Amino acid sequence: MPTVSVKWQKELFRAIEIDTSQSPYVFKCQLYDLTGVPPERQKIMVKGGLLKDDADWSTLGVKEGQKLMMMGTADEIVKAPEKGPVFMEDLPEEEQVVAVGHTAGLFNLGNTCYMNSTVQCLHSVPELKSALIKYPYPGRSNELDQSSHLLTCATRDLFNELDRNVKPVAPMQFWMVLRKKYPQFGQLHNGTFMQQDAEECWTQLLYNLSQSLKSPVSSENLDIVKALFGIELISRVHCAESGEESSESESIYALKCHISQEVNHLHEGLKHGLKSELEKASPSLGRSAIYLKESRINDLPRYLTIQFVRFFWKRESNQKAKILRKVDYPLELDVYDLCSDDLRKKLEAPRQMLRDEEGKKLGLKTKQKSSSSRNDDVKMPDVEGPSNGGGEPSTDTLQEGNKEMHLTGIYDLVAVLTHKGRSADSGHYVAWVKQESGKWIEYDDDNPIPQREDDITKLSGGGDWHMAYICMYKARVVSL
Repeated sequence: MPTVSVKWQKELFRAIEIDTSQSPYVFKCQLYDLTGVPPERQKIMVKGGLLKDDADWSTLGVKEGQKLMMMGTADEIVKAPEKGPVFMEDLPEEEQVVAVGHTAGLFNLGNTCYMNSTVQCLHSVPELKSALIKYPYPGRSNELDQSSHLLTCATRDLFNELDRNVKPVAPMQFWMVLRKKYPQFGQLHNGTFMQQDAEECWTQLLYNLSQSLKSPVSSENLDIVKALFGIELISRVHCAESGEESSESESIYALKCHISQEVNHLHEGLKHGLKSELEKASPSLGRSAIYLKESRINDLPRYLTIQFVRFFWKRESNQKAKILRKVDYPLELDVYDLCSDDLRKKLEAPRQMLRDEEGKKLGLKTKQKSSSSRNDDVKMPDVEGPSNGGGEPSTDTLQEGNKEMHLTGIYDLVAVLTHKGRSADSGHYVAWVKQESGKWIEYDDDNPIPQREDDITKLSGGGDWHMAYICMYKARVVSL
């Protein structure tokens, strides 16, 4: 990649890398980050003419160290009204977004909406941002391969850039490092980067961060990503034919919502996802047999991620096909009945506290429950839980300042990643993220759009419109 300098007005920007595998529009996005001049206003002189958005770099003869000249005016700063009250509803859409406290959008660098939507969802997790700010830990980067270290640094820097800006950001450095670490995201078709699966990007990025963000300060070498997103499952594996039975445990980062003709709601799909059949060797039968695996949640995370299993491999067309069936999901999710008996016992006291708090709000008298009582089937009312600030989760408690906060098994929806189209390798991905103000923003690449909360649960499928592919919920906690 050649390195050039660009002169704009009285400023000279040095050592700007040009990715010649990308269109000049991507280069203009880089200059937009530096100068504030939108790509459509940029006039860049090269080889006796103006640089076009779709020009072929190989024909332009740009050389290492070459100086380019750019003309164009930067965006004007929006001035506050001089007098008289202005209501948010009367502001232009872009200013409405600023008013509700959003962060910047991300330019699409060529079929990178899968990456942009993933970044926007994960960027909404304040505890993850806090951990990244402290990275690299002393000596930590020396333990990792270079590509893992660079991707974590690029994630940290992109998160910081999103927080500092209102205008869209070009995630060029992050994308380049992501492709180097995971080459599948650099696949080309007819010279153009291909659309990729957002769930795969989400999973790979979290895995990379989980390796980097293990705090060496902790005696247990705490895995921060696992503490925030990790789900512990305990499973009973049973063979009806031989009567053999065993138990096993595993740690995952997302629950699966399986979709079939019987599934109309997220909760039904989660129950299906916790059951599976597998074929393996039976010691007592001396041959392969079918085993039924039934799982329960044994440890809950601060942020519960759920993937809707909408894509499957279609042999006839030799590509991923999509299940368009409508599956409703709630703003408030209770996973109590999906938990193991041990975890349910730990959740009982916090859930009672939550009921008591709601009762006080309604002016009702509350009755304390004894520690030995059980109430497995109680359903929670719709309540607004206490503020969920920073802190690092442990098995069933979280530390918030000087308070020890306890999980309740109740979660609030904070982000939805949607897909529009018929195939995972085509179509369009968008992130819908709840802000600290409680308002929702749709991040359609570089275009953040305010949305009503009522419209978020309408992204449930049943047609060709955007439908939920990944949902992220935040734990509702109480202090006992």
